[in-house]
Amino acid sequence: MQFQFAIRLLKKLPERTRNYVKVGLFGLVGGLIAVIFHLMMEAVFKFTYEELAHSSQHKFLIWSFVLIMLTSLAVGYLLNNVCSAAKGSGIPQLKLAFWKDFGMIPMKVVWVKFIAGILSIGGGCSLGREGPSVQLAGGLASNLAGSLGEPKQRRRTAAAAGSAAGLAAAFNTPLAAMTFVLEEIIGDMNSRYIGNVLLASLIGAFIVHGIIGDQPAFQLGDVAAHGWAVYLIIPLVAGAAAVVGGLFQKWTLKLRMRRKEFKNVPLWMRPAIGGLITWCLGAAVFVYTGHLGVFGLGYHDLSAGLNANLGWKIAGILLITKFIATFACYGFGGCGGIFAPNLFLGGMVGVFLAGVMDHYIELNQSDFIMLAVVGMSACLGAVVKAPITSILIVFELTHQFELVPALMLGTLISQSVSRRMNQHNFYEEIILQDGHDLDHLVPPRDLRSWHQLPVSTITNFNPIILSSTEPDVLQEALDNYPYNYFPVLVDGNYAGVVSRLKAKQSIESGNPPVLQDTETCMPYEPIRKLQGHLITSPTGIVIVREKYDGKVIGLITLHDLLRQEVAHAKNAE
Repeated sequence: MQFQFAIRLLKKLPERTRNYVKVGLFGLVGGLIAVIFHLMMEAVFKFTYEELAHSSQHKFLIWSFVLIMLTSLAVGYLLNNVCSAAKGSGIPQLKLAFWKDFGMIPMKVVWVKFIAGILSIGGGCSLGREGPSVQLAGGLASNLAGSLGEPKQRRRTAAAAGSAAGLAAAFNTPLAAMTFVLEEIIGDMNSRYIGNVLLASLIGAFIVHGIIGDQPAFQLGDVAAHGWAVYLIIPLVAGAAAVVGGLFQKWTLKLRMRRKEFKNVPLWMRPAIGGLITWCLGAAVFVYTGHLGVFGLGYHDLSAGLNANLGWKIAGILLITKFIATFACYGFGGCGGIFAPNLFLGGMVGVFLAGVMDHYIELNQSDFIMLAVVGMSACLGAVVKAPITSILIVFELTHQFELVPALMLGTLISQSVSRRMNQHNFYEEIILQDGHDLDHLVPPRDLRSWHQLPVSTITNFNPIILSSTEPDVLQEALDNYPYNYFPVLVDGNYAGVVSRLKAKQSIESGNPPVLQDTETCMPYEPIRKLQGHLITSPTGIVIVREKYDGKVIGLITLHDLLRQEVAHAKNAE
């Protein structure tokens, strides 16, 4: 009753004020769910792995194995038997929902992701919290929009605002959250959503400041005392970190595709394979070095590396084992993101190479820290291909302005290397791997891009095609469909199109109808060329064929073209 009163009160506000209030609410719920998710996940990890680490090795090995296997099996059951839409990191799924489903995310996805994410990451799997935080926050905001009366086709603002607040709260990085949502989810830094995303990111930051504190995620030592020689090593570190990120993307996605071949292993059991691999590596590293970095987020060891308190040989061990554990956990269907693992991998690359190069070039503690931070930014940037975000997120995680020139140099190298290794970023590859066409999904930003899209983008691939010109076939088409023209096959081959008028005359006279020629095109031709075909077509339609003398696979009308132009224009606003 009180909620309905609040909705009525909200509707009485001026439209602009009402929109600001809604975005504020989206940011509030997005930030809150991200912080609660973070605190509960950390609590699970603290009261299990961190407590077990202070017990005997025998007890640690037994109970860590039991924990990671049970949580992995529980996660597999939730993701495969309860809600498959909650699989993965959450960011590709949110992007898909934003563009394909207008920002509508079922509430079932939210609560399954919340539970599975806590069990997966808190239970020791080598994955990150940022992806689940983004999907949780965007999904909860989308459902709040529905409760406030927003129809399913108008929830993009809620999804974008909620996800920005969630990422801002997850990392305490409001600037990076804003740029990431604009760069990756929306794909346009000048989008009309920028004000909403900015406001929600700010609210997300206020929430994490109020509940957890305003301190940066990583406390660094002094970096102002770095020498100029470190800039000679930065390209090496950035390039190596980008290669690590590129290989991570290739191998993880290859494993994700090949896991379908594991037909003898039930779907719900497959995340446990990643959990088992993580336990084997993590337990071996813990017994040998006393470090827990392979399990969970690994931030304790990353913080040590960022303060020059981690040996370069141990960094090399953690780099290799964390890499294998993360690609296994994600590739076998775990629930978690890839931000935190790639920040970890990049940091270990920096620490390792700093230790190696220290034998040849004298480096101080500030140089070690700077190289570790550059590695973090370069590895993350290579995977997500969002250069502004990769600079800002590391800067905000550390609050060290002195790092910015080094981060910019590292990002230049990283982006150059990554674009040679992978055509798309990690999230786009996931979307493509799941059978979605990016050209169909994300609208072009300008007229030139629209003209260069293939005809297949707007083709109707389910046209009504008449198998003959027999009167009963013609009559059935006239009775059931309102179209003015129908493609006709004669002996299985395309013969032309029949108009509605000619079909009626044929039925009345008993004579075969007069078929008309019309323009044809191929599905790969650009829309710019299609427009010319539509102008010269005597029927106002264009037949799409596999090849010029091949079978008919679709058709396009002028109305189809205009509808798609209007839809793309609205989506691109």
